[in-house]
Amino acid sequence: MNITLRQLQVFLAITQTRSITAAAERLHLTKPAVSAALSELEKRIGNPLFDRSGNRLHLNDLGQKLLPLADELLQRSRDIEVLFSTEEVQRTSLRLGASFTIGQQLIPWLLRDYRLDHLQPLPKVHISNTREICQQLIAFELDIGLIEGEVEDPEIETLTWMQDRMLILANPEHPLAGIERSSQEALEDQPWVLREPGSGSRNLFLHRMAPHLQRWRIALELNSTEAIINATAAGLGLSCLSELEAQYAIKSGRLVAIEVDLNLTRTFRLAWHREKYLSPALLQFVHYCQAWNGVANRA
Repeated sequence: MNITLRQLQVFLAITQTRSITAAAERLHLTKPAVSAALSELEKRIGNPLFDRSGNRLHLNDLGQKLLPLADELLQRSRDIEVLFSTEEVQRTSLRLGASFTIGQQLIPWLLRDYRLDHLQPLPKVHISNTREICQQLIAFELDIGLIEGEVEDPEIETLTWMQDRMLILANPEHPLAGIERSSQEALEDQPWVLREPGSGSRNLFLHRMAPHLQRWRIALELNSTEAIINATAAGLGLSCLSELEAQYAIKSGRLVAIEVDLNLTRTFRLAWHREKYLSPALLQFVHYCQAWNGVANRA
């Protein structure tokens, strides 16, 4: 069986785009060339790798088995190119995904320090909510994710990274704002301004806060932290956000934190597909993240 790296590149691109046209655009090839490469690959394997539905291609069970192996082989081929290359620009950068809090508050400082300490090019960064990052890890569209909270998907391997503290926030004129420590009962019947489903902040609220409240409602749902801060400052409801995100709004007096007797700490994690090939560059980045003191290094 003579399978080429080009055929595997085509297979991976189609897997991630679910379209011959989109895969051709990504690889800068013609549609006939992509179709031919896929047909030849399926011919050599002896089975189809996708189920066809109109113009869309959906990975079948055999394709699912091939996906992690194809990803590993392509990554190893890039490692070989780097090993025997003297040109720094030929190094392949990692594909990094980060949930919103991490991506906005920690990633810029992490990459600043990483660039100073290593010669590798900076990773390509995609920022989204935790659920979306995990979906991209499963599809091998990302090499590693830096995410908030727990992951239940068995295809995702996680490693504890650092701790974060969530705060209940309010407009300075809110009735609870002047109380040193509020009871859980005081939070009943309050409207909330929350992140969208799939975000780590939303999941923490639902699992740590909501079970202690008999009556609560969502006043507004937003996928932007800054929008949530502004909506809370405007008095549209209470919010639950990371201290990293809210600290400047608190210092400026736009928001106040309401103290309650609840454990609202959460864990940031490093995540990757459990069958992902951990290349030397990826392992180096993981070890760097583990040794990095993010909060202390932000300056």
